[in-house]
Amino acid sequence: MKSAIRGRADPGGHTRAVTSVEGFEVADPVEAWRRAGFTVDDDGVCRVGGVRIRLGASGTGIVGWSLRGVQVPDLDGIPTTTSDAPQASPAEHANGVVAIDHVVVLSPDLGRTVDAFAAIGVAPRRERVGELGGRAIRQVFYRFGEVIVEVVGAPDSASDGPSSLWGITYVVGDIDLTARFFGDKAAPVKDAVQPGRRITTLRHRDLGMSVRTAMISAPILRP
Repeated sequence: MKSAIRGRADPGGHTRAVTSVEGFEVADPVEAWRRAGFTVDDDGVCRVGGVRIRLGASGTGIVGWSLRGVQVPDLDGIPTTTSDAPQASPAEHANGVVAIDHVVVLSPDLGRTVDAFAAIGVAPRRERVGELGGRAIRQVFYRFGEVIVEVVGAPDSASDGPSSLWGITYVVGDIDLTARFFGDKAAPVKDAVQPGRRITTLRHRDLGMSVRTAMISAPILRP
């Protein structure tokens, strides 16, 4: 099967993937995100780093995404549109958000999802076994431009149904200031799984948001 990915040739003549996230479609009202300290443009777009989050879609949660470098109508059931738009100009946000760290994809069939990602020319960067809600999970990590895509599924079982975009974790400039901004709408700050980083999760429904949301401190830069 001919690959759906568009790329550029490396010196050896092989096609190199250029898949990246241009934006997300989110079924939340603009006003809720503004109350949560996000800057939202008059056209309903929230610019986080170089990524556009388009608010006001129908449904609930993250209902789709736009990707550069692919031409597929869906990616393992996730509604997907093709974009060649340049990166957005980052906006400043009162809540301290500076970038998207990662988006979580929930998969009912991890092997199927990994195969779907392979079909567009992207390969996992790493894998990890963890726990979610008291259940064992396997996490498979990809890099889509500036956004890490974390695919989560059961390690030893599979079921039917589409994968879904479950939630977003944002990088903030000062995790303690961000936690104070949200007050009782955020859980206590704790150490993240990633060494040297700290994280808080938002009580997103209390903010009128349907997207599961976390805030994490910036990665530790190694010399």
